[in-house]
Amino acid sequence: MNATQARDEICRVGRSLFERGYVHASAGNISVRLYDGSFLITPTDACLGFLDPARLAHVDAHGAQISGDRASKTIALHARIYGAARKFHPDTSCIIHTHSTHCVALTLAMDEPELLPAITPYFVMKVGHVPVIPYHRPGAAEAAALTAQVINDYGQRGTPLRAVMLSRLGPNVWHDSPAAAMATLEELEETARLRMISNPMPSPLSPAQIDELRSTFNAHW
Repeated sequence: MNATQARDEICRVGRSLFERGYVHASAGNISVRLYDGSFLITPTDACLGFLDPARLAHVDAHGAQISGDRASKTIALHARIYGAARKFHPDTSCIIHTHSTHCVALTLAMDEPELLPAITPYFVMKVGHVPVIPYHRPGAAEAAALTAQVINDYGQRGTPLRAVMLSRLGPNVWHDSPAAAMATLEELEETARLRMISNPMPSPLSPAQIDELRSTFNAHW
């Protein structure tokens, strides 16, 4: 995508997420990494349902504002995610952060290193492992550094990530386009919803079933 196409796609995805309840008020943000290494990101306190392509923040590779409204404070976190994730998925070009209800709810009632076990095949295939990053205030540099470290640690072990979960805040997901990142987010939130409404806790897929998904579908688990 060129910059104009990226601006339009950010706004389309933002509106879709807002209209379907994945984001509310001014929560959440979307960024795209352009070919020159600079970024487009939704402005601070912007509602994703009513974005203006011309007012999206454009920042350089070091986070300095080039044009548009003031960039979201999460640009530092996004930059660290791109830097870490692109070592393992070089095509990573979009990050979406939301406060998705069921994902956040799980972190309010759990203390586990990962958000979800492998309870559905599409979660295994489309999302994979989702480490939980301990709570830090929104925009904290410590959270950004820890997120980058976790992405690198998983990648070095042969398990590249597509998502992390910020405890009490929400997921960050990434992929090669806004549409693909949105699809990953949708699968993650739907799996979290299934977990929340299941009582007792559903049993995870067996190692043999996970291996079958890996060999057949290039699964992320």
